[in-house]
Amino acid sequence: MKISVVGGGYVGLVSAVCFAELGHSVDLIEIDRAKCDAINAGQPPIYEVGLEERLSAHAGRNLHAYVEYDHIKYSDIIFICVGTPQGPDGHPDISNIISASESIGRALRDKDGTRYHVVVVKSTVPPGTTERQVIPSVLRQFGKNNDQIGFAVNPEFLREGMAVWDFLNPDRIVIGCRKKMDGDLVEAAYSGINAPVIRTGIMAAEMIKYASNAFLATKISYANEIGNICKKLGIDVYEVMRAVGLDRRIGPAFLNAGIGFGGSCLPKDVSALIALAEDMGEDPILLKSVMQINKLQPLRLIDLLIKRVGHLNGKKIAVLGLSFKENTDDVRESRSIVVIKELIRRGARVAAYDPKANQSMKRFLTEIDYCSSASEALTGADACLVMTEWPEFAHLDKEFDLMKSRIVIEGRRILSCNDREGICW
Repeated sequence: MKISVVGGGYVGLVSAVCFAELGHSVDLIEIDRAKCDAINAGQPPIYEVGLEERLSAHAGRNLHAYVEYDHIKYSDIIFICVGTPQGPDGHPDISNIISASESIGRALRDKDGTRYHVVVVKSTVPPGTTERQVIPSVLRQFGKNNDQIGFAVNPEFLREGMAVWDFLNPDRIVIGCRKKMDGDLVEAAYSGINAPVIRTGIMAAEMIKYASNAFLATKISYANEIGNICKKLGIDVYEVMRAVGLDRRIGPAFLNAGIGFGGSCLPKDVSALIALAEDMGEDPILLKSVMQINKLQPLRLIDLLIKRVGHLNGKKIAVLGLSFKENTDDVRESRSIVVIKELIRRGARVAAYDPKANQSMKRFLTEIDYCSSASEALTGADACLVMTEWPEFAHLDKEFDLMKSRIVIEGRRILSCNDREGICW
């Protein structure tokens, strides 16, 4: 099958590489020429486990990246995978979606013959976006027989750090469409993957993504609130949640208490769902509480730190972990940003280390010292905050002896040494 993927970010690049892995011929449209050149050279512009090896295997063979849209006119399926960043009012910015839709319509206008195409929205968009914005934008630019283009929604459920695995081993494949033949063509693109296929209407498919992420965010904030109560009672919240998660109605995933959720999906998607609800006159009290808990949770780490070391002015604080989670270099909405900014505001000197995300964080924070190892960050530090569950942090112990005093506070539970304190355990 001939597939085009529009957008070379986390979702688009992973999708393009994995469709190539499934044996399809894939054209990736990425308007950033530097990224495009790197992809064609087999060098992913992002870090994602298993991505580089697979990209190297397919780049220049059955996967090619282009800055122009011309090649999509030869494709059976065109996946839209561009970003929908959060706007200042909580609504997602869908300008990239509209721009991509218009470019697709113009490119298909120049096609020859009667090849049928299905345009598929994989980007996360509010319910109604595909029918009200994408379809009209494509058809307006296409200006020909509308029977030659179909439309579908195929939301992604990829965890950063596990995106390649999740694409090839999904819990489910959701396809929303108007016409059965459009859904059949999209389903055929996933041939070779063993997973249940859920067929819905277009708006329902859009809503499934928001509902899924909002529920995961709710589980995290719930675990953190219980963890805060357990901290006051001297109870290990991990013991509590281990038992809670064994209930088949609940499940163990996303119950690890800590400093809250970040990344490019959960904060943005919950905010978008809140904005959507308010637009319709609903007051989403639960979702607002989820976001409020998440906003305040990392500041509890600062409170614990002050109780242990006193004022922070002039103190050197080591921060281990900058990415919002392990196995990625993505720092978007990282809880480390919130904590580091508060440390700086209070006059602390911050020495930070992350196995992959130092360069990514430099785009957001320039006024801290970036170190090449955990030991370098810890040397001479008055205290240490562990922010990300990188496996290499798990066995740190003697390295903490490099500090002025072994004051170690975890925002994520990863350390195996005994003399450390957790944010809510």
